[in-house]
Amino acid sequence: MKVAVVGSGGREHTLVWKIAQSHMVSKVYALPGNGGISDLAECVAIEPEDISGIVSFCKETGIDLVMVGPEGPLSKGLAETLRQHSIPAVGPDSKCAMLESSKVWAKEFMIKHGIPTAGYKAVTDKNSLMRAVDEFGLPVVIKMDGLCAGKGVFICKNMEDVDFAVENIYGIATGGKVVVEEFLDGEEASYMVFTDGETYIPLVTSRDHKKIFDGDKGPNTGGMGAVSPAPLDEGMDEKIRLSVMAPLMKALKNEKMKYNGVIYAGLMICPGNDVRVLEFNVRFGDPETQAILTRMESDLMDILVPLGTLQKLPSNYKIKWNSGVSCCVVVAQKGYPGDYKKGIVMPGLKGLKTGKDEYVFHAGTTKKNNEYYTNGGRVLGVTAVGVNLEEARKKAYALVEKVAWPSCYYRKDIGVWR
Repeated sequence: MKVAVVGSGGREHTLVWKIAQSHMVSKVYALPGNGGISDLAECVAIEPEDISGIVSFCKETGIDLVMVGPEGPLSKGLAETLRQHSIPAVGPDSKCAMLESSKVWAKEFMIKHGIPTAGYKAVTDKNSLMRAVDEFGLPVVIKMDGLCAGKGVFICKNMEDVDFAVENIYGIATGGKVVVEEFLDGEEASYMVFTDGETYIPLVTSRDHKKIFDGDKGPNTGGMGAVSPAPLDEGMDEKIRLSVMAPLMKALKNEKMKYNGVIYAGLMICPGNDVRVLEFNVRFGDPETQAILTRMESDLMDILVPLGTLQKLPSNYKIKWNSGVSCCVVVAQKGYPGDYKKGIVMPGLKGLKTGKDEYVFHAGTTKKNNEYYTNGGRVLGVTAVGVNLEEARKKAYALVEKVAWPSCYYRKDIGVWR
């Protein structure tokens, strides 16, 4: 099979790496890919939201399956457009993608269908936002409605944080809705499943670090690292299935939403093991994908093929997982998630030798004349699998030291929970 992976980040590098291992796959393309992906697949300079360009390429090249990585093209209808042209694609249609592309729509959906989530108010201007903050009290969470690459959520512990959120939200003239949400205290977890809208196959759990600085301080980012599995109490997996996944599947069916792909539930495990949904994403998480797929021993195509061809998922299929623990450390360019420089050479990557269960997934890179250069804020996802978290962290950070460059930045506490 010829497979095309749409996207250019660390998630897509990991997907390409895993897909290329399948005996079913003869050729992998990446649209547009990155420097690291170019070592595994043929990169084609087509942007993820160039829907007509992607359709034309797939037709001309005879692509057998498309795996859509990012949320942007899904929200714009890439998956259903490919299927309308008889091109098998893994990814939900644009209506289903509203679970991620509109936080207001997603909250209304959850409340309507009894999916546990935080209380909220949808507001459209500064005055109503401030009234909602007064109503909930501090701390409070403020979320921009649309897609923000993980940087549209503000956890406000004081009024200075609220002012910062308001300045950022209305300073860029969103003109849309904003969600003001009850603050939930507890431990976060990421729970992803493959689903055809009725049957779902769970992946192992993970937990990411969203804040830029050690100790979970500073603004939110797209994710600075992740581990798998998440440190959850025994029995939580079943509770998540019963309280979140079961009502979600029922809701999709009742709303006649034909889901096809991955659903990511960002969860808060509150005191008393009370599960609440913070958000739904309609694709693999990043950097959770790096932590999860490095533990997956089954052939990913066993699941992607039936999803892409709109067949029912085998209800008795069990994914085989490595029993260890994985740790992914994101190495970013200094300045991220704000302004940062591009085009900086990373000499540590040239001729790099990695040990067993050690991986360097590229996110924001380019490759020229056998040298790798930075091309984004989050640049690498350095990942390792160990028999336990201590070993996984030790291996990951030792590898980080090998690839680090003078102007890079990374958190030193990935996998350390407070």
